[in-house]
Amino acid sequence: MGKYRGETMKYAEIIKKMSLTEKASLMSGANYWNTEKIDRLSVPSIMMTDGPHGLRKQGGKADHLGLHKSLPATCFPTAATLANSWDKELIREIGEKLGKEAASENVNVLLGPGLNIKRNPLCGRNFEYFSEDPYLSGVLATEMVKGIESNGVGACPKHFAVNSQEHMRMTVDEVVDERSLRELYLEGFRRVIEETKPKTIMTSYNKLNGTYTNEHPELLTEILYDEWGFDGVVITDWGGNNDRIAALKEGNQLEMPSTNGLTDFEIVLAVENDELDEAILDKAVDDMLDLIYTTQLDGEELPEVNELEHHLKAIDAAQRSIVLLKNEDNVLPIREEQRIAVIGDFAKYPRYQGSGSSLINPTKLSNALNVFNNDEDISVIGYEPGFKRRGGKSEKLLKNAVSLARQADTVLLFLGLDELSESEGLDRENLSLKDNQLELVDALLKENTKIVVIISGGGPVEMPFADDVHGIIHAYLAGQGSGEALNNIVKGNYNPSGKLSETFPISYDDVSSAPYFPGKEATAEHREGIFIGYRYFDKVNKPVLFPFGYGISYTTFDYEELTVGDNHVTFKITNTGDVAGEEVAQLYIEKVGTKIFRAKKELKGFEKVALEPGESKTVTISLEERDFAYYNTSVKDWVVEPGEYNILIGSSSRHIHLQDTLEKIGVEAECEHTKENFPQYFSGKVHEVSDEEYVRLLGYEPPDPLWDREKPLNINDSFAQLQYKNRFGRFLYGSILFLRKFFLFIRKPFVSNNVYYLLNMRFIHLERMTGGKIKRKRVDKLLEWANRLPKKST
Repeated sequence: MGKYRGETMKYAEIIKKMSLTEKASLMSGANYWNTEKIDRLSVPSIMMTDGPHGLRKQGGKADHLGLHKSLPATCFPTAATLANSWDKELIREIGEKLGKEAASENVNVLLGPGLNIKRNPLCGRNFEYFSEDPYLSGVLATEMVKGIESNGVGACPKHFAVNSQEHMRMTVDEVVDERSLRELYLEGFRRVIEETKPKTIMTSYNKLNGTYTNEHPELLTEILYDEWGFDGVVITDWGGNNDRIAALKEGNQLEMPSTNGLTDFEIVLAVENDELDEAILDKAVDDMLDLIYTTQLDGEELPEVNELEHHLKAIDAAQRSIVLLKNEDNVLPIREEQRIAVIGDFAKYPRYQGSGSSLINPTKLSNALNVFNNDEDISVIGYEPGFKRRGGKSEKLLKNAVSLARQADTVLLFLGLDELSESEGLDRENLSLKDNQLELVDALLKENTKIVVIISGGGPVEMPFADDVHGIIHAYLAGQGSGEALNNIVKGNYNPSGKLSETFPISYDDVSSAPYFPGKEATAEHREGIFIGYRYFDKVNKPVLFPFGYGISYTTFDYEELTVGDNHVTFKITNTGDVAGEEVAQLYIEKVGTKIFRAKKELKGFEKVALEPGESKTVTISLEERDFAYYNTSVKDWVVEPGEYNILIGSSSRHIHLQDTLEKIGVEAECEHTKENFPQYFSGKVHEVSDEEYVRLLGYEPPDPLWDREKPLNINDSFAQLQYKNRFGRFLYGSILFLRKFFLFIRKPFVSNNVYYLLNMRFIHLERMTGGKIKRKRVDKLLEWANRLPKKST
């Protein structure tokens, strides 16, 4: 029935004075970052900017991909990094500072946080997302939204929903069964919407089970509005509009960026032709006016930002989020008398953030090498880059690094993923570090046994050296204060407390979605169902490199005295070591003797506890009925299965220290997800799921995963499909690929990555994204040329 459901409108008097054209004008941007204004009615424009981990306000030319520099702002650690802190208070503080910086620049809506589920570790945008787990993602995103909106600035959780890959993201159809959709991909968003009531939410580019998300009746009208009670504004991702009228009917009020009136005219025409009820448009205008008026900032009272204070918070956030993964023989912290060799290009030129629309221009930037060299307590005997950052052999760099390592007591070896490895617009090719980095590790191990590997990157990497080196630190993408944060950790000034918010597999082939990721062309089939991350690895007892929730400390902790009640659990944690530290206690729930397929255990609570040496604290974690429930597709609701549940308290999904059982009365509801119907899903062996079992789970026959090569291209097809057309089409496709290589050659990696944005674009975007500068007739002509059959040879 659409978004309009007869609600009382706040701004009815203003709307009555608007012309149809003025109403339609508020449904899309005035330019790249601002909404339209109506001067005669004193309706102001508001500004939106990117900002998952820092303010990206562009003062000059505007773009969505980070091609043009933005104004200086604090670059905090990315969401993937912050999630490793498991620190709700810290996440809210970061949100507050992000909101304050936005308010100081008169920005009304900050486009973040991102909370898509990390279905697969190769997704190129995972660095912007929190976790593979919907509970952790939802809790942390909720805190960030609260922090941002405490400044009067609107937050914008994104990308709703199932933006699980960058490959063909603007056209791909994410094919997901209903239960997986509910339990994994929507649950984090539900928590954020119901607990914070954010002012806006952003839809994703992709289709979901055949329909674009920005016009999806079930996703928007039925779930977001009717079930969750969302009362804010739905915004398209930039260029993410498909059918403007269909989207408006489902409650997608704002299309961004401006189309220079092209889609406004479509709205006017639809109302005049009785294809769109004007009441629906009026309600959308009312929602927009509410966003505009409730995020208006008084220019005379804009807050002032203390750059040093925010930089110090960026350092604090980084050191709380960096994860210590190995510390054999207590190689860390570094002692004053040790001779330290610093090796690795990333020590001098840090990877501290991702690329694309979240690219921040930091107010200042530290690097570990300079911080180490300026610290009198660390004896650095030298530095060598050791390898070419973007790959390729260099005997000289390797030889110099080995020579330096011979002279050192301990080597701090900085490895990582370069700027081309992960980005908005493209997915990672593999989980490996570059060959030249791995060769360097092998060479150094022959000369020095005490090596601490420090990794930079947005997610997991394979570590064939893990058993051989003494120490491993994963810094993720730790923001502008990463240098100081790493210095504090390796010296022991800060005791590391980060825990992994995603599982590190031994090999990529071990990942549940590896056979299915990314989607081939037209579709991305989620054949692994609910079994992603630790839900899969723990179900099938597959060995992992490092489990979900794992991270070690310079001290040790003891768990005892578990007490389980109906709606809470309590237990005691004691710091049994010699230094102060923080522990992340995690609560998992396991159904005993389940009759349906489900994960072995699921995270349902956590607390981060700070303890002095010898100190004990009692921890209480609340439980809700929903924590025991699964989504029952037969009754279309959440259901608690009757019987016993194990309450597990641990320091990771694989390190459980306390356990007790709880009986739940539950509901005996019919459910199709039994062992008889789904034998492979019941066992968790999702690499072996047959076509028949997947179709049964999905409930319909999925479409062809490949494009129809013979079908003529139309305006809703992507540029990438030109590769299958005539010489003209293949020439255009090849020209785009050449551009990427060209930008690589002139050392513009961020620009090179974003060339893939063009391949993902649909032809309709040529007119819309240029505001009509490229006319529809020209687009049609281009398609005509690309579709024209080549002349037959005589």
